[in-house]
Amino acid sequence: MQPANDWLRDEITAEAFAFSQVTRVEVLGWHQLTDEDKRDLEEFLQTGTRLSLTDAVVDKAVELRQQKKMSLGDSLIAATALCLNLELVTRNTDDFDHITGLKLYNPFQNREGGC
Repeated sequence: MQPANDWLRDEITAEAFAFSQVTRVEVLGWHQLTDEDKRDLEEFLQTGTRLSLTDAVVDKAVELRQQKKMSLGDSLIAATALCLNLELVTRNTDDFDHITGLKLYNPFQNREGGC
């Protein structure tokens, strides 16, 4: 993460956090990621718990995609949060706000100049 987003790292790591393996693919698989950013993100992700895909998560993702058009990645990330009763932290709440029962948190929402 860039120094401008150090506050975000601090907020996320203030408590134990977990992330879907799909999130790992999306973050580390970005085609314009620099080697330095990749190392920094890998180090950051090492401090959290990786959540694997299970049959229940995949089944829930299928259900979500049948309800409304959404990307495979978003459906798997949302399904992981739903199946484990976790809050989904994302700046992109518009992609998820139609999902009943999904707890969303946008850490940028209440920051000056945030979304």
